[in-house]
Amino acid sequence: MQKSECQRGVQLRNRVTDNCDQRTSSSAQIKQRTTVPQSKSLVSTSSPEPARKLHPRPSDKLNPKTINPFGEQSRAPSAFAAIYSKGGIPCRLVHGSVKHRLQWECPPENLPFDPLLITLAEGLRETKHPYTFVSKEGFRELLLVAGAPEKAVPLLPRLIPVLKAALVHLDDEVFERGLNALVQLSVVVGPSLNDHLKHLLTSVSTEKIRE
Repeated sequence: MQKSECQRGVQLRNRVTDNCDQRTSSSAQIKQRTTVPQSKSLVSTSSPEPARKLHPRPSDKLNPKTINPFGEQSRAPSAFAAIYSKGGIPCRLVHGSVKHRLQWECPPENLPFDPLLITLAEGLRETKHPYTFVSKEGFRELLLVAGAPEKAVPLLPRLIPVLKAALVHLDDEVFERGLNALVQLSVVVGPSLNDHLKHLLTSVSTEKIRE
């Protein structure tokens, strides 16, 4: 009887031990199954972040932090822009529905060409609005007034270097404005420009050969 009871006790302990081992192994498998998706989810959530850094969104360009404080917007204004902002050019741009025009503070024929015509010629090298339009249109309208030849011819020695600077400019639009201004000036002053043409054409041809 004692042997049979001992055998039954041993078998009972073995069953309990087996059940505990099975529960332990099954719980370990369950934990392993639950932890694996978490690691995958961590990888999936963290992986797009480097992609954003490598491929910035277009809206990031509008972030004020990306603006260079030492860029073009912080540079000092040009001489023509400074004169225009202080009222040194006696005309203002009027925005029309179809095209722009200049409004002069007084009739252009009453204005002295010195130094206004030279200042407008210097403005031909501008690349920003409204300076580009004011200088181009102001130079043209001033040469159309009565008595323009008599006023412009004495200024040729000072006008030619300014127009030359526009003709050798790297910006194509500046070059075009300078060339148009030279044509307008030649119509007004006529043969008086001949003595300066060689110097102008040599400068233009040299610049085009470099390009």
